[in-house]
Amino acid sequence: MRILVLGFTGFLGGHVVEHLHALPGVRVLRGGRSSAAELGIDLATARTDRLAGVLASAAPDAVINCAGATGGDAVTLAEVNSRGPAVLCAALREAAPATRLVHLGSAAEYGPGTRDARVPESAATCPVTAYGATKLAGTVTLASSGLDAVVLRVGNPVGPGAPLTGLPGRIAGLLAGAGRDPDAVIRLGDLSAYRDFVDARDVARAAVLAATTPGPLPRILNIGGGNAVPVRDMVRALARVAGFRGRIEEDGAGSVRSGDVSWQCSDITAAADSLGWRPSYTLDDSLAALWAATAGAPSLHLEGGRAP
Repeated sequence: MRILVLGFTGFLGGHVVEHLHALPGVRVLRGGRSSAAELGIDLATARTDRLAGVLASAAPDAVINCAGATGGDAVTLAEVNSRGPAVLCAALREAAPATRLVHLGSAAEYGPGTRDARVPESAATCPVTAYGATKLAGTVTLASSGLDAVVLRVGNPVGPGAPLTGLPGRIAGLLAGAGRDPDAVIRLGDLSAYRDFVDARDVARAAVLAATTPGPLPRILNIGGGNAVPVRDMVRALARVAGFRGRIEEDGAGSVRSGDVSWQCSDITAAADSLGWRPSYTLDDSLAALWAATAGAPSLHLEGGRAP
């Protein structure tokens, strides 16, 4: 089976490739902007006809699209998260219409959740950020494409390799910089929001299951931990794992997104029914793996802008 992974150098894409390599009988094709890519594909700038030619030559049985932008201005977000999936769908319709397409969406597409409630895939979408809005546009494109496509709406991914652009990775970087200094002070914004954390390795397993499970799948599946965890608890747990001896202070308001979305929790029942998927890592497992990777890294690398 030939599976093309787009965005293979990113946080989630890297875990997807690692998971695929462990499967017998699977040929992994790497697509992206990196010099390590077997197929040079930049969804933000690709032309449909040229991309169709690349896809026709590669003849993948499935495509897993992990390419996406989490930061940057509205234009960058739209180019990668909205235009990218649209071009990919158009090229697949032309070159390989029977190919299974798995796309990583985001729980940010839902917008504010209701306290103590899990959000099902049928819930209304009301994103409050440009990121969520552009990810939703990509989802709508896939859902209406007529392709054999499924969107995995991912919660807040955490685990080994988490980038500094996300809160868990940023906190791990700050803790690494502080060391065991008892006088160290880490000042953060408001941490009262609740988030649904999911291990990146579990996300990768879900993506591979979605790519290889025969028969039709629901257009949208939630992939999360299935529990709302106070961000404050996550930060404190990571500090304990790191052996941090200083103080963590909440100083002022948090991010706009945290203020507007104080509760986030996904109903993951459909993924269990359709894929036989459930999270296999606890948040403590994820944080321990994140810290081990951070503490063992020779240097911290900030990945900004759009994913390869």
